[in-house]
Amino acid sequence: MLEFYLFFGHRTLLGARKRMKRAREDDEDEHLVQADGVATNGVHKEGAALPGFSYADEDEEDEHVTSEPKGSWTGSTLPVRRRQDTEVRRDCPYLDTVNRQVLDFDFEKFCSVSLSNLNVYACLVCGKYFQGRGRNSHAYTHSLEASHHVFINLITEKVYCLPDGYEVNDPSLDDIRHVLYPRFTRQQVEELDRNKQWARALDGSDYLPGMVGLNNIKETDFVNVTIQCLMRVTPLRDFFLIPENYQMCKSVLVHRFGELTRKIWHPRNFKGQVSPHEFLQAVMVASKKRFRIGVQSDPVEFMSWFLNTLHADLGGTKKPNSSVIYKCFQGELEVTKEFQSKNLLDRKEDVDKPPGEEDKISDSLEREISKMPFLMLGLDLPPPPLFKDVMEKNIIPQVPLFNILKKFDGESVTEVVRPQLARMRYRVTRLPQYMILHMRRFTKNNFFIEKNPTLVNFPVKNLELKDYIPLPAPKRNEKLRSKYDLIANIVHDGKPGEGSYRVFVQRKSEEIWYEMQDLHVAETLPQMVALSEAYMQIYEQQGGSQ
Repeated sequence: MLEFYLFFGHRTLLGARKRMKRAREDDEDEHLVQADGVATNGVHKEGAALPGFSYADEDEEDEHVTSEPKGSWTGSTLPVRRRQDTEVRRDCPYLDTVNRQVLDFDFEKFCSVSLSNLNVYACLVCGKYFQGRGRNSHAYTHSLEASHHVFINLITEKVYCLPDGYEVNDPSLDDIRHVLYPRFTRQQVEELDRNKQWARALDGSDYLPGMVGLNNIKETDFVNVTIQCLMRVTPLRDFFLIPENYQMCKSVLVHRFGELTRKIWHPRNFKGQVSPHEFLQAVMVASKKRFRIGVQSDPVEFMSWFLNTLHADLGGTKKPNSSVIYKCFQGELEVTKEFQSKNLLDRKEDVDKPPGEEDKISDSLEREISKMPFLMLGLDLPPPPLFKDVMEKNIIPQVPLFNILKKFDGESVTEVVRPQLARMRYRVTRLPQYMILHMRRFTKNNFFIEKNPTLVNFPVKNLELKDYIPLPAPKRNEKLRSKYDLIANIVHDGKPGEGSYRVFVQRKSEEIWYEMQDLHVAETLPQMVALSEAYMQIYEQQGGSQ
């Protein structure tokens, strides 16, 4: 009988242990399921937690495992979880080991050992990422092996000392929190375009907030120039500098773009450049690998896709001003389409009709007039000359911007082949606050891609549209604002299908132009902007950004 009770007690003990193990696994699985979908705590299915959301540390961090005897007859113990409040201390003897030179929060928040994105900490001594801070976690093990003791949670921004486990509350760490998640007040945002001060990085180099270089992560210059252009669009920039404006949005792309915007304009960065790695990962997922690292793409295609995707993710509709994207870039065209409609008038059923007699067909000209919104206007360049000059050098043709803008005067005819042969006329019926122009330099034939080298002569300031294309009369008590200033100009260098992109942008606080190509940022003259092979431009309506 004693042996039966010992055997039964042993089976009961093993069953209890198995049930506790399954419970722990179920708890972990439940947490992973929440992380796989869009959970209320802000963790998105693609991985990292979204900024603007916060959640408490996992239970395994705030609890520790203790032992409590479960029956003296076996002499064994069972682990029992008990909640303990984390001690908060201001004095930590290891704060002098924090090395800000190695901290880089531009990359995805994944544990360097487990590659998990759940509950990740950054070691403030070596800069590496580790998961968890419990006794069996990678961060705890790293603290013992490397004797690194200060860690920051990449979501809650709380700092802990390991292996002791207490929280460190010291104001000297606030600069690290600001680099991890830059933050702006509305007053700071309003003063950005009036601020002329330079900022200083940790290495002593000076940089201009908003004019920082972007790392080219293998053929990603088409993204870099697009981002630098959008950073000059004041309402768009101001919207994404304040996370409260889109905190309820569940799109990872929206939040990653907001993070990148705040890092570019942050005056307290540890270095004078930013790596758009997290943003590029979000772009690759959202575009279903249409735009990806390592493959050169067209900034015009990327700009079009990106603006439309942001508009949809922000809850925008087809109505004007339904999102910050449409408020900035949406205009309207009146499109007149003329095409031939063939009608069969006389069809003879007689099979034995005389040779040469055919069915009678009449051609009638049909016209359709419709209104079409636009975010970007495509301009057609005249074909380059086929011959060389007397010096046996290629002739580089030039064309005024106003000549190619006549496409939108409502009278010039543009012939299209698809979906059917038709004659199109375009007329601008509503001007956008920011106008994006695209010069069609590349044409694709059956064999290769050709590049049109024609230079476009354009004004950097005071582009007056009403002098060249008819514009609608303004509404009552409104003034027609048809004068624009250039704020960004993208240029392509090299052969078609290859080459690289650079961009000229203007800093509003001083009205100085800068040339930017990945990490290269240099002041330039406005005359150099006008001499470049413009590919895509953004013009700002005068008096339209207030």
